[in-house]
Amino acid sequence: MKQFPKAFMSSWLVVFIMDAIRLSFCFSTSMPSLQSIEVKGHFSFEGNEFASTDFGNQVHLMPHAVLHPMQVSDIVAAVKYAWEMGPASGVTVAARGHGHSLKGQAQTQGGIVINMMAMRQNEVMQVHRGNLPYVDVPGGELWINVLHECLKYGLAPKSWTDYLYLTVGGTLSNAGISGQAFRHGPQISNVLELEVVTGKGEVVVCSEEKNADLFHGVLGGLGQFGIITRARIPLQPASQKVKWIRVLYSDFSAFTTDQESLISAENTFDYIEGFAIINRTGVVNSWKSSMTPDDPERASQFISDGKTLFCLEIAKNFNPDEAAEMDKEIMSLLSTLSYIPSTLFATEVPYVEFLDRVHIAEKNMRLKGIWDLPHPWLNLLVPRSSIHTFAEAVFGGIVRDTNNGPVLVYPLNKSKWDNRTSFVAPDEDIFYLMGFLTHPTESNDLEQLLEQNSRVLSFCDEARIGVKQYLPHYASQDDWRVHFGSQWETFVKRKSAYDPLSMLAPGQRIFQKGVSVL
Repeated sequence: MKQFPKAFMSSWLVVFIMDAIRLSFCFSTSMPSLQSIEVKGHFSFEGNEFASTDFGNQVHLMPHAVLHPMQVSDIVAAVKYAWEMGPASGVTVAARGHGHSLKGQAQTQGGIVINMMAMRQNEVMQVHRGNLPYVDVPGGELWINVLHECLKYGLAPKSWTDYLYLTVGGTLSNAGISGQAFRHGPQISNVLELEVVTGKGEVVVCSEEKNADLFHGVLGGLGQFGIITRARIPLQPASQKVKWIRVLYSDFSAFTTDQESLISAENTFDYIEGFAIINRTGVVNSWKSSMTPDDPERASQFISDGKTLFCLEIAKNFNPDEAAEMDKEIMSLLSTLSYIPSTLFATEVPYVEFLDRVHIAEKNMRLKGIWDLPHPWLNLLVPRSSIHTFAEAVFGGIVRDTNNGPVLVYPLNKSKWDNRTSFVAPDEDIFYLMGFLTHPTESNDLEQLLEQNSRVLSFCDEARIGVKQYLPHYASQDDWRVHFGSQWETFVKRKSAYDPLSMLAPGQRIFQKGVSVL
């Protein structure tokens, strides 16, 4: 663990104490009840069970109240209420989007949850066309709605997540990663401007040119410095169709070599991901419902049972008049790859259908009752230098099969990430996203999957793999210090500047209200 010089610690302790003394004079000793606060929206004090659960379905914290805001001033009123209650009150504020956190990160015990999606009724998106088009989006808007609105103008954002029923503010508080990130960077690298309500209840517009420290702090900042109420997202011309391809590998080295070659090439696919397939029956046959095999006879003879395989999933965007040229480019790219020839599957789908592909899977999972099960997901960023050591141990023994959900494996270019943001990643030019997206089944209950996660993390620690968690969750502040490494000092300074009472996003369990951030 990083040790800070005593002089630094002492100076920061003095600053914190002086701030605490100064702030104590700002707080009223007689506060009105929450019910008396005037807002355009409304507070609910009953029927708030939805705010005490999330997609992970493992942590359940009941708030005192939920604010359903109609405008930004409502959020300001709630935050200022908690601010004026002072450091001893324990009142905290958590912004909740569509509830896709995994470990209660958007929850608060006895505090105020802000239902960010409620603002969609009053706050509208505005698309601005021109040489540098962009869209202004409320923080509680879903990315699927951003997509549909922008397509009315033939435009679309550059970087996505695999699942689009997430809020803009939610993904920008983390990173926002999908198969386009190797080229365009994550969603936090594709933001022009933010409007933020800080932990002091101040509304601040920030960008790279204005209030830059807050701008970079909020991006990937896990909700610690402010609540995103609006984001300005750059746009590009949208294609009409997508050529969607899957191929299989039996050799992990060949798989990663091809992935790294593709993400490093100038002329390449628009989307590059991958996943591991361990001891799955009839994998290729299951693709036939949505894709067409290049060689149907050989594909029908391919057996996946008992094998460890790796799927390269790639896609190229195009317009109908570009189809012939696009096919030539794809054939040229495929000719350089070392996949198993009989496993080439492809299809052409509308652009929207490809980007919204996980929603189709969601509908099927809901019908089967799987979607609402606990999701003990584990997402890791693994340095390129350690990926083979990691894969050998994890795919060679810890993970016995992938019947509980997909295991994502794909590389990202560090050069596409802005190191001024709060997000931390391995310090190598290329690192891999390893996503264990599991759910319980009859053969693997929740405790077994959590134990599997623990074994993966223990191996990473013992082997000094140098991983960083994506969508991180830690039990202690010491663990958070290790996670942020050299960026911890900057993170603490920003917390002291923008949320000095540590009221915001308590579910992240990084800081505690009324306790020194040092």
